[in-house]
Amino acid sequence: MKLSVAGAAAMIAFTIAAGRASAADVPPPGLPGADAPAAHKGLELVPASAADVLTAVKAPGTTVTVVNLWATWCTPCRQEFPDLMRFYRAYKDKGVALVLVSGDFASETGPASEFLASQGVDFRTFLKSQKDEEFINAFDPAWTGALPATFLYNASGERKHSFLGPITYESLEKEVAPLLAAKP
Repeated sequence: MKLSVAGAAAMIAFTIAAGRASAADVPPPGLPGADAPAAHKGLELVPASAADVLTAVKAPGTTVTVVNLWATWCTPCRQEFPDLMRFYRAYKDKGVALVLVSGDFASETGPASEFLASQGVDFRTFLKSQKDEEFINAFDPAWTGALPATFLYNASGERKHSFLGPITYESLEKEVAPLLAAKP
């Protein structure tokens, strides 16, 4: 994987934050933390590897899965969150799942959970708990590790689009619509 200086800096920032926090509405049985208590009504922040997150992407009954990697210290992440949640609420009944993966340190799950609760998140989310390079490459080898990053997967769990930077409601809608139309 090639890294520019800016990319390396972003990856280091992600590494530093990596020990901090991750999402699926109903995780498949057997995922780490499946029995963890909720910190907020329905909200959970569960340590997970990329493999755990990608297992959640393949949950049955979903047509499109949006995986968003974020952190409380990432201003663009916090700025895009309202659009992300608005999009999820508008499309969840159409087969869209939202998987949130926090890059916060494990010691800072309190602020991460508070932020998620303030955004109305009431489902299981993930906290990155794996070395950066392995984690990053599992999602998209072209990704430097900079946050925010959002990946779209079809019903088969194939990555169909990567947003390597902030997203908007409209940019999500533009990329998700064709995936929903291709619904088997």
